[in-house]
Amino acid sequence: MAVDLLLGLQWGDEGKGKIVDVLTSKYNIIARFQGGPNAGHTLVFNGMKHVLHTIPSGIFHEDAINLVGNGVVIDPVIFKKELDKLAEQHVDYKKSLYISRKAHIILPTHRLLDAASETAKGKAKIGSTLKGIGPTYMDKTGRNGIRVGDLELADWKEKYRALANKHEAMINFYNVEIQYDLKELENEFFEAVKVLKSLKLIDSEEYIFQAQKDGKTILAEGAQGSLLDIDFGTYPFVTSSNTTAAGACTGLGVAPNKIGDVFGIFKAYTTRVGSGPFPTELFDKDGETMAKVGHEFGATTGRPRRCGWLDLVALKYACQVNGVTQLMMMKADVLSGFKTLKVCTAYKYKGETITHLPYNIEPENVEPIYTDFKGWAADLTEMSEASQMPDELNAYIAFLEKELETPITIVSVGPDRKQTIFR
Repeated sequence: MAVDLLLGLQWGDEGKGKIVDVLTSKYNIIARFQGGPNAGHTLVFNGMKHVLHTIPSGIFHEDAINLVGNGVVIDPVIFKKELDKLAEQHVDYKKSLYISRKAHIILPTHRLLDAASETAKGKAKIGSTLKGIGPTYMDKTGRNGIRVGDLELADWKEKYRALANKHEAMINFYNVEIQYDLKELENEFFEAVKVLKSLKLIDSEEYIFQAQKDGKTILAEGAQGSLLDIDFGTYPFVTSSNTTAAGACTGLGVAPNKIGDVFGIFKAYTTRVGSGPFPTELFDKDGETMAKVGHEFGATTGRPRRCGWLDLVALKYACQVNGVTQLMMMKADVLSGFKTLKVCTAYKYKGETITHLPYNIEPENVEPIYTDFKGWAADLTEMSEASQMPDELNAYIAFLEKELETPITIVSVGPDRKQTIFR
Protein backbone atom coordinates (compact mmCIF):
# COMPACT_ATOMS: atom_id res chain seq x y z
CA MET A 1 0.00 0.00 0.00
CA ALA A 2 1.15 3.53 -0.76
CA VAL A 3 1.76 6.00 2.06
CA ASP A 4 -0.42 9.12 1.91
CA LEU A 5 1.03 12.44 3.11
CA LEU A 6 -0.58 15.36 4.88
CA LEU A 7 1.38 18.60 4.77
CA GLY A 8 1.05 22.27 5.64
CA LEU A 9 1.48 24.57 2.64
CA GLN A 10 2.13 27.89 4.39
CA TRP A 11 4.22 28.94 7.42
CA GLY A 12 2.66 26.33 9.72
CA ASP A 13 -0.46 26.57 11.91
CA GLU A 14 -2.68 25.57 8.97
CA GLY A 15 -4.83 23.14 10.94
CA LYS A 16 -3.11 19.83 10.16
CA GLY A 17 -4.00 18.29 13.52
CA LYS A 18 -7.73 18.68 12.91
CA ILE A 19 -7.58 17.12 9.44
CA VAL A 20 -5.47 14.18 10.62
CA ASP A 21 -8.06 13.64 13.35
CA VAL A 22 -10.87 13.79 10.76
CA LEU A 23 -9.10 11.36 8.39
CA THR A 24 -7.70 8.91 10.95
CA SER A 25 -10.64 6.51 10.72
CA LYS A 26 -9.45 5.70 7.17
CA TYR A 27 -5.92 4.77 8.27
CA ASN A 28 -4.31 2.01 10.34
CA ILE A 29 -1.13 3.98 11.07
CA ILE A 30 -0.48 7.71 11.62
CA ALA A 31 3.23 8.59 11.45
CA ARG A 32 5.10 11.80 12.27
CA PHE A 33 8.20 12.17 10.09
CA GLN A 34 9.99 15.42 11.09
CA GLY A 35 10.11 18.27 13.57
CA GLY A 36 9.58 17.93 17.29
CA PRO A 37 7.97 19.82 20.17
CA ASN A 38 8.13 23.03 18.10
CA ALA A 39 4.95 21.68 16.45
CA GLY A 40 1.54 22.36 17.93
CA HIS A 41 -1.34 20.37 16.46
CA THR A 42 -4.71 21.38 17.90
CA LEU A 43 -7.71 19.06 17.92
CA VAL A 44 -11.21 19.97 19.12
CA PHE A 45 -13.94 17.41 19.75
CA ASN A 46 -16.62 16.73 22.34
CA GLY A 47 -16.29 20.33 23.49
CA MET A 48 -12.63 19.89 24.50
CA LYS A 49 -9.41 21.30 23.06
CA HIS A 50 -6.33 19.07 22.81
CA VAL A 51 -2.85 20.26 21.77
CA LEU A 52 -0.22 17.72 20.68
CA HIS A 53 3.43 18.56 20.08
CA THR A 54 5.33 15.36 19.27
CA ILE A 55 2.69 12.64 19.44
CA PRO A 56 0.81 11.97 16.16
CA SER A 57 -2.72 13.36 15.91
CA GLY A 58 -4.35 9.93 15.61
CA ILE A 59 -3.72 9.13 19.28
CA PHE A 60 -7.36 9.72 20.27
CA HIS A 61 -8.58 7.01 17.88
CA GLU A 62 -8.56 3.64 19.62
CA ASP A 63 -7.73 1.52 16.57
CA ALA A 64 -4.90 3.64 15.12
CA ILE A 65 -1.20 2.96 15.63
CA ASN A 66 0.74 6.21 16.16
CA LEU A 67 4.39 6.17 15.11
CA VAL A 68 7.05 8.78 15.90
CA GLY A 69 9.48 8.32 13.01
CA ASN A 70 13.24 8.55 12.71
CA GLY A 71 13.11 12.10 11.32
CA VAL A 72 11.54 13.47 14.51
CA VAL A 73 13.52 14.94 17.41
CA ILE A 74 12.12 14.11 20.86
CA ASP A 75 12.39 16.07 24.10
CA PRO A 76 11.72 13.39 26.75
CA VAL A 77 10.53 16.02 29.29
CA ILE A 78 7.91 17.55 26.97
CA PHE A 79 7.01 14.08 25.72
CA LYS A 80 6.34 12.88 29.27
CA LYS A 81 4.07 15.88 29.90
CA GLU A 82 2.09 15.01 26.78
CA LEU A 83 1.76 11.41 27.96
CA ASP A 84 0.60 12.56 31.41
CA LYS A 85 -2.19 14.61 29.81
CA LEU A 86 -3.24 11.62 27.70
CA ALA A 87 -3.34 9.44 30.82
CA GLU A 88 -5.62 11.99 32.52
CA GLN A 89 -8.01 11.53 29.58
CA HIS A 90 -7.78 7.72 29.90
CA VAL A 91 -5.99 7.28 26.55
CA ASP A 92 -4.22 3.90 26.48
CA TYR A 93 -1.15 5.21 24.66
CA LYS A 94 1.09 2.28 25.63
CA LYS A 95 -0.71 -0.03 23.21
CA SER A 96 -0.87 2.41 20.29
CA LEU A 97 2.29 4.56 20.46
CA TYR A 98 5.51 3.37 18.79
CA ILE A 99 8.86 5.22 18.78
CA SER A 100 11.62 4.86 16.20
CA ARG A 101 14.99 3.91 17.66
CA LYS A 102 16.60 6.22 15.09
CA ALA A 103 14.79 9.36 16.33
CA HIS A 104 17.18 11.85 17.91
CA ILE A 105 16.85 13.12 21.49
CA ILE A 106 16.78 16.76 22.60
CA LEU A 107 18.99 17.23 25.66
CA PRO A 108 18.52 19.99 28.26
CA THR A 109 21.71 21.59 26.93
CA HIS A 110 20.26 21.69 23.41
CA ARG A 111 17.55 24.03 24.70
CA LEU A 112 20.14 26.15 26.51
CA LEU A 113 22.24 26.33 23.34
CA ASP A 114 19.15 27.42 21.41
CA ALA A 115 18.51 30.25 23.88
CA ALA A 116 22.15 31.36 23.88
CA SER A 117 22.34 31.38 20.08
CA GLU A 118 19.10 33.34 19.68
CA THR A 119 20.11 35.87 22.36
CA ALA A 120 23.48 36.40 20.70
CA LYS A 121 21.79 37.26 17.38
CA GLY A 122 20.11 40.31 18.91
CA LYS A 123 17.95 42.09 16.34
CA ALA A 124 18.87 39.46 13.72
CA LYS A 125 17.13 36.67 15.66
CA ILE A 126 15.10 34.23 13.54
CA GLY A 127 12.19 33.73 15.94
CA SER A 128 13.18 30.30 17.28
CA THR A 129 10.67 28.47 19.51
CA LEU A 130 13.66 27.85 21.85
CA LYS A 131 12.83 24.14 22.07
CA GLY A 132 16.36 23.03 21.14
CA ILE A 133 15.28 21.83 17.69
CA GLY A 134 18.06 23.52 15.68
CA PRO A 135 20.96 22.43 17.91
CA THR A 136 19.62 18.84 17.96
CA TYR A 137 19.46 18.65 14.16
CA MET A 138 22.94 20.21 14.05
CA ASP A 139 24.26 17.40 16.24
CA LYS A 140 22.41 14.91 14.03
CA THR A 141 24.09 16.13 10.84
CA GLY A 142 27.36 16.65 12.74
CA ARG A 143 27.19 12.97 13.77
CA ASN A 144 27.29 13.75 17.48
CA GLY A 145 23.64 13.13 18.35
CA ILE A 146 22.08 10.74 20.83
CA ARG A 147 19.24 8.59 19.47
CA VAL A 148 16.42 6.75 21.19
CA GLY A 149 18.14 3.42 20.47
CA ASP A 150 21.20 4.60 22.42
CA LEU A 151 19.09 4.56 25.59
CA GLU A 152 19.08 0.76 25.37
CA LEU A 153 22.90 0.64 25.42
CA ALA A 154 24.99 0.35 28.58
CA ASP A 155 27.18 3.41 27.91
CA TRP A 156 24.49 5.94 26.97
CA LYS A 157 25.02 8.10 30.07
CA GLU A 158 28.72 8.46 29.31
CA LYS A 159 27.80 9.51 25.78
CA TYR A 160 25.31 11.98 27.26
CA ARG A 161 27.89 13.48 29.62
CA ALA A 162 30.44 14.00 26.86
CA LEU A 163 27.88 15.78 24.65
CA ALA A 164 26.46 17.90 27.49
CA ASN A 165 29.98 19.02 28.45
CA LYS A 166 30.64 20.02 24.86
CA HIS A 167 27.39 22.00 24.82
CA GLU A 168 28.30 23.89 28.00
CA ALA A 169 31.59 24.96 26.42
CA MET A 170 29.66 26.19 23.37
CA ILE A 171 27.21 28.13 25.59
CA ASN A 172 30.16 29.90 27.25
CA PHE A 173 31.50 30.79 23.79
CA TYR A 174 28.35 32.82 23.03
CA ASN A 175 29.21 35.06 26.01
CA VAL A 176 25.58 35.94 26.84
CA GLU A 177 23.68 35.87 30.13
CA ILE A 178 21.78 32.57 30.38
CA GLN A 179 20.59 31.62 33.87
CA TYR A 180 20.16 27.88 34.42
CA ASP A 181 20.58 25.03 36.89
CA LEU A 182 21.74 22.09 34.78
CA LYS A 183 21.57 19.65 37.70
CA GLU A 184 17.89 20.42 38.17
CA LEU A 185 17.21 20.17 34.43
CA GLU A 186 19.04 16.84 34.28
CA ASN A 187 17.04 15.34 37.16
CA GLU A 188 13.82 16.03 35.25
CA PHE A 189 15.40 14.80 32.00
CA PHE A 190 16.58 11.44 33.40
CA GLU A 191 13.16 10.78 34.99
CA ALA A 192 11.51 11.47 31.64
CA VAL A 193 13.98 9.16 29.86
CA LYS A 194 12.76 6.29 32.06
CA VAL A 195 9.23 6.86 30.77
CA LEU A 196 10.43 7.04 27.15
CA LYS A 197 12.29 3.72 27.56
CA SER A 198 9.09 2.08 28.83
CA LEU A 199 7.34 2.63 25.47
CA LYS A 200 7.48 0.42 22.36
CA LEU A 201 10.82 1.23 20.71
CA ILE A 202 10.98 -0.17 17.18
CA ASP A 203 13.05 -0.27 14.00
CA SER A 204 10.48 1.93 12.30
CA GLU A 205 11.60 1.68 8.68
CA GLU A 206 11.23 -2.12 8.85
CA TYR A 207 7.87 -1.74 10.60
CA ILE A 208 6.61 0.63 7.88
CA PHE A 209 7.90 -1.68 5.12
CA GLN A 210 6.12 -4.72 6.56
CA ALA A 211 2.94 -2.70 7.16
CA GLN A 212 2.91 -1.70 3.50
CA LYS A 213 3.40 -5.32 2.45
CA ASP A 214 0.50 -6.33 4.69
CA GLY A 215 -1.80 -3.79 3.04
CA LYS A 216 -2.02 -1.44 6.04
CA THR A 217 -3.13 2.12 5.31
CA ILE A 218 -0.60 4.75 6.44
CA LEU A 219 -0.88 8.52 6.75
CA ALA A 220 2.35 10.52 7.22
CA GLU A 221 1.67 13.67 9.26
CA GLY A 222 3.86 16.69 8.59
CA ALA A 223 4.66 19.40 11.12
CA GLN A 224 5.28 23.13 10.56
CA GLY A 225 4.69 24.23 6.94
CA SER A 226 6.29 24.03 3.50
CA LEU A 227 7.47 27.66 3.61
CA LEU A 228 9.48 26.74 6.72
CA ASP A 229 11.37 23.92 4.96
CA ILE A 230 15.12 24.11 5.55
CA ASP A 231 15.78 23.96 1.77
CA PHE A 232 12.67 25.44 0.17
CA GLY A 233 11.40 27.84 2.84
CA THR A 234 12.13 31.52 3.48
CA TYR A 235 15.68 30.86 4.68
CA PRO A 236 17.08 31.63 7.25
CA PHE A 237 13.66 32.17 8.85
CA VAL A 238 12.85 28.46 8.65
CA THR A 239 12.83 25.34 10.78
CA SER A 240 15.67 22.79 10.81
CA SER A 241 14.00 19.91 8.98
CA ASN A 242 12.45 19.07 5.61
CA THR A 243 8.77 19.86 6.02
CA THR A 244 7.94 19.05 2.38
CA ALA A 245 6.93 15.73 0.83
CA ALA A 246 10.54 14.63 0.38
CA GLY A 247 10.95 14.75 4.17
CA ALA A 248 8.49 11.88 4.55
CA CYS A 249 10.79 9.60 2.57
CA THR A 250 13.85 10.33 4.71
CA GLY A 251 11.87 10.76 7.95
CA LEU A 252 10.17 7.37 7.73
CA GLY A 253 12.29 5.35 5.31
CA VAL A 254 9.58 5.27 2.64
CA ALA A 255 10.67 4.86 -0.99
CA PRO A 256 9.56 7.73 -3.30
CA ASN A 257 7.56 5.34 -5.50
CA LYS A 258 5.53 4.28 -2.45
CA ILE A 259 3.98 7.73 -1.90
CA GLY A 260 0.26 7.94 -2.72
CA ASP A 261 -1.96 10.98 -2.21
CA VAL A 262 -0.45 14.25 -1.00
CA PHE A 263 -2.99 16.27 0.99
CA GLY A 264 -2.07 19.96 1.17
CA ILE A 265 -3.57 22.01 4.02
CA PHE A 266 -3.87 25.80 3.78
CA LYS A 267 -5.78 28.58 5.48
CA ALA A 268 -8.23 30.71 3.49
CA TYR A 269 -5.87 33.55 4.42
CA THR A 270 -2.23 33.54 5.56
CA THR A 271 -0.52 33.66 8.97
CA ARG A 272 3.03 33.57 10.26
CA VAL A 273 4.57 33.30 13.73
CA GLY A 274 7.93 34.85 14.53
CA SER A 275 10.34 36.66 12.24
CA GLY A 276 10.70 36.50 8.48
CA PRO A 277 9.27 38.05 5.29
CA PHE A 278 5.50 38.01 4.74
CA PRO A 279 4.45 39.89 1.55
CA THR A 280 0.68 39.95 2.23
CA GLU A 281 0.88 40.83 5.93
CA LEU A 282 -1.80 43.29 7.08
CA PHE A 283 -1.27 46.07 9.61
CA ASP A 284 -4.84 47.42 9.50
CA LYS A 285 -8.27 46.56 10.90
CA ASP A 286 -8.66 43.65 8.46
CA GLY A 287 -5.55 42.02 9.91
CA GLU A 288 -6.76 42.67 13.45
CA THR A 289 -10.14 41.10 12.62
CA MET A 290 -8.52 37.96 11.19
CA ALA A 291 -6.38 37.59 14.32
CA LYS A 292 -9.28 38.13 16.70
CA VAL A 293 -11.89 35.97 14.93
CA GLY A 294 -9.35 33.26 14.05
CA HIS A 295 -7.86 33.15 17.59
CA GLU A 296 -4.46 33.45 15.98
CA PHE A 297 -2.00 32.51 18.68
CA GLY A 298 0.70 29.87 18.30
CA ALA A 299 -0.31 26.48 19.75
CA THR A 300 3.26 25.87 20.94
CA THR A 301 4.58 29.32 21.85
CA GLY A 302 1.38 31.28 22.52
CA ARG A 303 2.85 34.08 20.40
CA PRO A 304 0.36 36.15 18.35
CA ARG A 305 0.33 35.21 14.68
CA ARG A 306 0.83 37.81 11.99
CA CYS A 307 -2.13 37.80 9.57
CA GLY A 308 -2.59 38.68 5.90
CA TRP A 309 -4.47 37.89 2.71
CA LEU A 310 -4.00 34.60 0.89
CA ASP A 311 -0.71 34.50 -1.02
CA LEU A 312 -1.43 32.46 -4.14
CA VAL A 313 2.12 32.84 -5.48
CA ALA A 314 3.55 31.13 -2.39
CA LEU A 315 0.72 28.58 -2.27
CA LYS A 316 1.26 27.57 -5.90
CA TYR A 317 4.97 27.13 -5.16
CA ALA A 318 4.20 24.85 -2.20
CA CYS A 319 1.82 22.76 -4.33
CA GLN A 320 4.53 22.29 -6.96
CA VAL A 321 7.30 21.37 -4.52
CA ASN A 322 5.09 18.81 -2.77
CA GLY A 323 3.20 17.35 -5.74
CA VAL A 324 -0.12 18.04 -3.98
CA THR A 325 -3.04 15.91 -5.23
CA GLN A 326 -5.81 17.27 -2.98
CA LEU A 327 -6.22 20.60 -1.19
CA MET A 328 -8.00 21.25 2.09
CA MET A 329 -8.94 24.82 2.98
CA MET A 330 -9.11 25.74 6.66
CA LYS A 331 -10.77 28.60 8.55
CA ALA A 332 -13.11 29.69 5.76
CA ASP A 333 -15.44 30.82 8.56
CA VAL A 334 -12.94 33.48 9.69
CA LEU A 335 -13.45 35.39 6.42
CA SER A 336 -17.21 35.73 6.94
CA GLY A 337 -18.14 39.41 7.20
CA PHE A 338 -15.43 40.88 4.97
CA LYS A 339 -17.08 42.91 2.19
CA THR A 340 -14.06 42.45 -0.07
CA LEU A 341 -11.47 39.69 -0.04
CA LYS A 342 -8.06 40.01 -1.64
CA VAL A 343 -5.83 37.30 -3.08
CA CYS A 344 -2.22 37.96 -4.04
CA THR A 345 -1.94 36.58 -7.59
CA ALA A 346 1.46 38.05 -8.57
CA TYR A 347 4.43 39.98 -7.21
CA LYS A 348 6.08 43.13 -8.44
CA TYR A 349 9.67 41.95 -8.04
CA LYS A 350 12.44 44.49 -8.65
CA GLY A 351 10.17 46.35 -11.07
CA GLU A 352 8.99 43.23 -12.93
CA THR A 353 5.66 41.39 -12.55
CA ILE A 354 6.22 37.70 -11.73
CA THR A 355 3.95 34.80 -10.71
CA HIS A 356 6.55 32.50 -9.18
CA LEU A 357 8.23 32.62 -5.76
CA PRO A 358 11.63 34.33 -6.19
CA TYR A 359 14.82 33.77 -4.20
CA ASN A 360 14.16 36.70 -1.90
CA ILE A 361 10.74 38.00 -0.80
CA GLU A 362 11.90 40.66 1.64
CA PRO A 363 9.68 43.80 1.48
CA GLU A 364 12.33 45.90 -0.28
CA ASN A 365 12.20 43.47 -3.23
CA VAL A 366 8.56 42.34 -3.35
CA GLU A 367 5.21 44.09 -3.58
CA PRO A 368 2.03 41.94 -3.74
CA ILE A 369 -0.41 42.41 -6.64
CA TYR A 370 -3.99 41.63 -5.58
CA THR A 371 -7.18 40.38 -7.22
CA ASP A 372 -10.39 41.38 -5.41
CA PHE A 373 -13.33 39.07 -4.61
CA LYS A 374 -16.74 39.78 -3.19
CA GLY A 375 -16.98 38.57 0.39
CA TRP A 376 -19.83 36.80 2.17
CA ALA A 377 -21.76 37.62 5.33
CA ALA A 378 -23.16 34.15 6.08
CA ASP A 379 -22.13 32.32 9.26
CA LEU A 380 -20.48 29.12 8.00
CA THR A 381 -19.96 27.44 11.37
CA GLU A 382 -23.31 25.59 11.37
CA MET A 383 -23.03 24.40 7.76
CA SER A 384 -22.36 20.73 7.07
CA GLU A 385 -23.01 20.36 3.32
CA ALA A 386 -21.32 21.97 0.32
CA SER A 387 -24.76 22.90 -1.03
CA GLN A 388 -25.20 25.29 1.92
CA MET A 389 -22.11 27.36 1.14
CA PRO A 390 -22.70 30.91 -0.17
CA ASP A 391 -22.10 31.67 -3.86
CA GLU A 392 -19.26 34.05 -3.01
CA LEU A 393 -17.37 31.31 -1.17
CA ASN A 394 -17.93 28.92 -4.07
CA ALA A 395 -16.54 31.54 -6.46
CA TYR A 396 -13.49 32.01 -4.20
CA ILE A 397 -12.88 28.25 -4.14
CA ALA A 398 -13.42 27.84 -7.89
CA PHE A 399 -10.82 30.53 -8.61
CA LEU A 400 -8.25 28.88 -6.33
CA GLU A 401 -8.86 25.43 -7.84
CA LYS A 402 -8.38 26.80 -11.36
CA GLU A 403 -5.17 28.64 -10.47
CA LEU A 404 -3.70 25.77 -8.45
CA GLU A 405 -4.94 23.07 -10.85
CA THR A 406 -5.84 20.95 -7.83
CA PRO A 407 -9.25 20.12 -6.30
CA ILE A 408 -10.21 21.51 -2.88
CA THR A 409 -11.88 18.47 -1.32
CA ILE A 410 -12.41 19.70 2.23
CA VAL A 411 -13.50 23.09 3.58
CA SER A 412 -13.20 23.59 7.34
CA VAL A 413 -15.78 25.95 8.87
CA GLY A 414 -14.79 25.73 12.55
CA PRO A 415 -12.31 24.09 14.94
CA ASP A 416 -14.47 21.06 15.86
CA ARG A 417 -14.03 17.84 13.87
CA LYS A 418 -17.76 18.06 13.04
CA GLN A 419 -17.29 21.45 11.36
CA THR A 420 -15.88 19.91 8.21
CA ILE A 421 -17.46 20.06 4.76
CA PHE A 422 -16.49 17.41 2.21
CA ARG A 423 -16.75 18.50 -1.42
